[in-house]
This record gives sequence, structure tokens and C-alpha cells, in this order.
Amino acid sequence: MNRALVCWIGKADLRAPDDQDRGLGPIGQAVAVRPFDTIHLLSDHPKELVAPYLRWLQARTPTSLTLHPVRLSSPTHFGDIYRAAVAVVSDVWLRLGPASALTYHLSPGTPAMAAVWIILAKTRFPGELIESSPEAGVQTASVPFDISADFLPDLLRKPDEELKRLSAGLPPEAPEFADILHRSVEMKRVVAKARRVAPRSVPVLIEGESGTGKELLARAIHAASPRRAKGPVVVNCGAIPAELVEAELFGHKKGAFTGASEARKGYFEAADGNTLFLDEIGELPLRAQVKLLRVLQEGEIVRVGSSDPIRVDVRIIAATNRNLMEEVAAGRFRLDLYYRLAVAILRLPPLCGREGDLGLLVDRLLDQVNQESATEPGYQKKELSAAARNLLLQQRWPGNVRELLNTLRRAAIWCSEAAITKEDVQDALLPAPARRSDDVLGKPLGEGLELPELLASVARHYLERSLAEAHGNKTKAAELVGLPSYQTFTNWLERYGVAFAGAGKGSFKSRRA
Repeated sequence: MNRALVCWIGKADLRAPDDQDRGLGPIGQAVAVRPFDTIHLLSDHPKELVAPYLRWLQARTPTSLTLHPVRLSSPTHFGDIYRAAVAVVSDVWLRLGPASALTYHLSPGTPAMAAVWIILAKTRFPGELIESSPEAGVQTASVPFDISADFLPDLLRKPDEELKRLSAGLPPEAPEFADILHRSVEMKRVVAKARRVAPRSVPVLIEGESGTGKELLARAIHAASPRRAKGPVVVNCGAIPAELVEAELFGHKKGAFTGASEARKGYFEAADGNTLFLDEIGELPLRAQVKLLRVLQEGEIVRVGSSDPIRVDVRIIAATNRNLMEEVAAGRFRLDLYYRLAVAILRLPPLCGREGDLGLLVDRLLDQVNQESATEPGYQKKELSAAARNLLLQQRWPGNVRELLNTLRRAAIWCSEAAITKEDVQDALLPAPARRSDDVLGKPLGEGLELPELLASVARHYLERSLAEAHGNKTKAAELVGLPSYQTFTNWLERYGVAFAGAGKGSFKSRRA
């Protein structure tokens, strides 16, 4: 088992080399009495102060030291501290594996830094907490309660300038969006954009994994639009047989095909003056895509079996769990239709990317489960034990909000008491999908597997992707991959041989042999 010490460098540590009469400092005490395989030190101090201390500390331990320089707006700013801590611990966790034994030192640094270690140790990255003093030495810190914590980044981080810009001029209340439960900055950006586009008549394309709430967002946009007098017309494009798609969307004339005993309106005519929500639009066959493009261009439809155009006034909101540009590249989706639909694009993040939302959703969805089951014979209102809640917060939820809701439903069924236990949640969790043989985590051992190169290829992949998405802005790219600073990102570029030549297309390339 790999034993890793993770801690901040505090002022008492920096003073230790020149004032050893007052002791070795918290970190020096810890490494003197406890064995560790790796030591990871976070620091927001100037490097000219840190370098002499590192040399002094390295002379007192055979364990290699890894310094993680970070930039904090303040040593008490919870948002900055949390992001830096998660970036470092995630990296350590990835390198050492989940079987590693993490130890967090609470004594160095500010109380805010210690508080974040406690949150991580009790939730996302379980580990031992230690503290030290010249009088008592090094001891395991006693935290005599089961912390169930979900960080609130939007309340603690610096104001998000993009969010402020998007929200400018919007009324403070948006009851139409009240059902979209969130507090993460990622979702606040999506909702702010949705509120801006809602009063317009332009098409909206909502992208996101299954279970992220695309239909819920589409209904909120419709409810906040001038067309809200009637409910939206909802069509699941993937549920219509390919041979009936055109007739269902555009209607048909009597006798147009076998079984067409009378003329019938399609979804577009039914939605005249209203909103048409086309769910899973990536499932439409190419022939129907051609006709849909004409409707968007001309504002008129032609029923199957007829040649007479019919004018329609329809606002399109489309959704897909596919990457439509990849579908275009594969020849399964028309590029011209994509450009017609993608006037306003809203990308819903997966649940694992909505920092701070999970705990809020757990509470609301459990309330929903209790309400759904209240009239069932013998049902007892359920609550979550602290251990059960922590287990829920530790999951990745690949099925997103839908998977979380159904897991809570199952847990409520398996639970015979008022409090759902950790064991109830374990019984309710779905098994993880089997990994494909080409999955980076599912490769067979031996057979030419080279772990250093595998890790390097993963790092290069995400470094290049983040630079591309950030248009060469290294500060933004660092945020996209969870690195704490511009300088740390630059160090990773150099470590993994990703050349960078400034912003713009083609501004980076991998220096692989």
C-alpha cells in the first residue's frame, strides 16, 4: 500500500530551518516519526522562501518531496483552497490508485485549509487526519462525527465574470426555471443562457448525456417564452419508426399510403403558434432531415401525398445525447441542418461535472420519492443516514440525475426502517458497466503494457483537448483539466512534451517520437 502525506506548507514550517529551538515545524515533526512513500506539499508562498525549506526538509527524510505551487487570492479563500486541494489530491489518487493510504496534515496552514482537508478526508478522498505540536507531538486528529459535506463553490469562489455578463439585465426571479435544481456555477451559466434565449423565437439545441434533464430545460424555456399559453408539443424522434417519420412530423393526405384512411395533421401543424420539442433529434433518418431543413428555411410543410405547402409558425427546441458534429463527420447528420438548429446551443454538464449540486439533488429527489410513495400501503417516510448520504456523494453517477433518482427509489424499497442505511444504498446501486477491452482502465496486464506511456498518453490527450477548447488560453485550459494555476499547466505541457506556440488554431502539437 502506498502511503502519501498531503499538506500545505505553513509559516511555522518555513521558520523551522532558522529557528530549530522552537521545533521542526508541523511537517518536519510528521516526517520524523511517520513513514511515507510520497510527500506532496502545497504552497502559495514565494518560491524563494520555499526552496531553502525544501532543501532542509529533504535532508531529513529519504522520501521524495513533490512541491505543488498554487496561486490563492487569499489563504482563507475557501473556493481557491478547495480547487487547489482537489487538483493535487486527484493527481495523487490517480498516480497511486484507490488502494493508497492518504494522510492529511491539519496543522500547517490556515484554518480554512484544515477545514478543506477534513471535507475531502470524510467524503471524496477518504484518509487519515493528523495534527502536531511541539508539546504533544504527532497524533491522529479525532473527528468524532460522520461529516456529510458537499462544497458550495458558487458561494465561496470569486464572482464569475461570464455569469455576471450573462445575467445582466435579467429579472432576479425566474419561476419557470425553479424546477431546475442547482447551485453550481456550471449550471448557473446554462440557466442564464436559457433565460436569455427563452423570449426569442430562434431554434435552440440542447446537448447533454442521457439523464441530465434536457426535456426539463426545454419545458422551462417554453414556459418563459411568449408561446407559453399552451404546453409544448413533445416528440421523441427515436421512438418513431423510420417509415413513419415524415407522416408523423408533417402529416399525410388521405390515401397517401396503405392505411391512410383519412387526412391527418402532423406534429408541425399541431404545434403551429407553439413550441415543438424534438427530443433525440440525432435519431432522425437523413430523408426526414432534408424535409426538416426545408421547414426551418421556408416556414412551411408539405403533407405526405400532397404538393400543397402549408404555412406554420413553430419554434424548434431540439435535444440530443449524441455529438452532432461527430454524426455529421460520419455522414449520419446533415451539416446544413445542424447549422440551422444550432442558433442557440446549450450544453448540459453531466452530474459529476456539477460541483456542489449533488447533495442538493439528493435531498430534493428523496423528497420526490417520499411524495410519490406516500399513498402506497405501509410506506414510511424515508430519511438518509449520514453514512448513506456520504456513499451517494462518492458515486460518479454515469446515468446522471435519472440514475440518482432511481437509486433512491430502490433504496427506499429495500429499506424497512425510517432511515436509509449505507447497506440499503449499496444494495440499490447498479453495477458499473463492463469496461471495453480498449478502455484505458481495462487493458490486460502484460502483453506490452507500459504504464508510464499509458499515463502520458492520457495526459497529452486532455492537455491538447483543453488547449483546443480554450483557444490557446492556458489559464482557461488549466481550469478545464482541474489544474490549480497557469504555471502548473505549463509544467504539465513541458513534462508530457506538448509544444505550445500561442493562441489560435494549430498553436500546439505533441512532441512525440
